[in-house]
Amino acid sequence: MFDGQRVLVVGGGVTGSAVARALGKLGAYCEIVDEKQPKSMDLTEPEMALKQIWDFAVISPGWRQDHPFIEKLKLGNIPLMSEVDLAWTIKEQINPSQKWLAITGTNGKTTTVEMLAAMLRRDGRKVKACGNLGDAVVEAVLDSEEFDFLVLELSSFQLQWSELPHFSGVAILNIADDHVDWHGSFDNYVQAKLKILKNASLAILNADDGAVVLATQNWGGKKVFFSLGSPGPGEVGVVEDLLVDRAFVRDAEEAGVIAELHDIIPIAAHSVSNTLAAAAMALSIGALHENVRAAIQDFRPGRHRIELVLEANGIRWINDSKATNPHAALASIISFESVIWIAGGLAKGAKMDELVLSAKNKIKRALLIGQDRELIAQALKRNAPEIPFDLINVTEGKGISLMEEIVRKAQAVASAGDVVLLAPACASMDQFVSYSDRGDQFCQATLKMASK
Repeated sequence: MFDGQRVLVVGGGVTGSAVARALGKLGAYCEIVDEKQPKSMDLTEPEMALKQIWDFAVISPGWRQDHPFIEKLKLGNIPLMSEVDLAWTIKEQINPSQKWLAITGTNGKTTTVEMLAAMLRRDGRKVKACGNLGDAVVEAVLDSEEFDFLVLELSSFQLQWSELPHFSGVAILNIADDHVDWHGSFDNYVQAKLKILKNASLAILNADDGAVVLATQNWGGKKVFFSLGSPGPGEVGVVEDLLVDRAFVRDAEEAGVIAELHDIIPIAAHSVSNTLAAAAMALSIGALHENVRAAIQDFRPGRHRIELVLEANGIRWINDSKATNPHAALASIISFESVIWIAGGLAKGAKMDELVLSAKNKIKRALLIGQDRELIAQALKRNAPEIPFDLINVTEGKGISLMEEIVRKAQAVASAGDVVLLAPACASMDQFVSYSDRGDQFCQATLKMASK
């Protein structure tokens, strides 16, 4: 398909490496260029790349469209495409009957994608979850198993560059402040998210999220709304303790039972919302209600998502390190009544005032860490001066880690009935390798404390 073509792969991380391997299998010659990999082509001299003839360039997510090197490629009239667009092009050639479903949102993407894939498998479909989790999309397309469906988790970075895919259905879970430092403004971030609608025939949308409702009001495709309230005709929602479908039943005046609330673990508002979105998407392609419910009953979210680490002396220790922005942290905090809140890290341009205002009745004390901890401290001072907080540092000479110091302080201030909650509202890379490393260190420190 690409036999003999010369392709410049911009970005040598997980996505770029997958692209280079895939194109190599299809007969292309690839060269990787990357700012952070000295063995790749030198980005300080982009003319070196431009002196060569390239049939096209594949841009990895995370590269801004106004990056100087990208501008040079545009001036050189080199066609640019995303990894997702490349995967779609290949799919259309080798497996045109394969259908794609896609999910985006500020929070909950991974859990919802994994849940939807589980529902479709339970319904007997051959399905693969890919994109911003697991395999790159191009790897899933070229898998030796020919899948009926790909379920794509798509970030704003991926969507920013993508133009070609025609999705059988998409879902937008929520839209809140995140990656504003990269996109330049909240509006730019929203517009990147909305690109998922470009070639979609159906959109599953969160009626409880005002930003989603507003941003999609002028989209002309078929909309199915989900909410935590009672559903109207053509919607899915909650009636008492039941998840109810009024969108994919024979008669809109009828209602189908998707599941019971106690089938969902953990039973938190955002978990119910994510389950409704996944169920609506599965039902939209003909999955049976009973198979959807069976998948919900068996499903458990991945680690670092409201993960119970320890319960002792009436205190619960919860790891939600995946809550890397204020919207996710708020959803976590309001799931509990009395919270010792561990927060901080890299805020990525997000503000913390709305989070504090909305969660202040749940927060007993805050333990703040990381580069942008003062941002949270100031939000607490402005909006909830009654909440005490501590700026946590490693205690010199004690030979303990930062997370051990946090746990030690949390143990000193928590009492029976409290939840010690790691929901940082920030990215982790200032002090940890990743959000999972941060969560692992919290779990290890908590269990170490308990063993003493």
